[in-house]
Amino acid sequence: MQKTITRICACSRVSYNRESMFRVVKTPNHEIKIDLTYKLQGRGAYLSKDKSIILNAKKRHILEKNLKVVDCQNIYDELLDLLK
Repeated sequence: MQKTITRICACSRVSYNRESMFRVVKTPNHEIKIDLTYKLQGRGAYLSKDKSIILNAKKRHILEKNLKVVDCQNIYDELLDLLK
């Protein structure tokens, strides 16, 4: 029997099943990537696969604060495209 892996959403601070979330990673080379395999190395932040949460995170600059980077606007747009 496999354990369910849960993570806390960086925006809503609610615990969700890992498969219902996006993982965004700042790699050791300082690149920002969306990690759909949940296995990339680097500092990661999880966001729920919910349009309102992603838009709220974009408004509040959640990824920039958690990953300690300057700009993630294109990542938010990619996450919204993945929801479609």
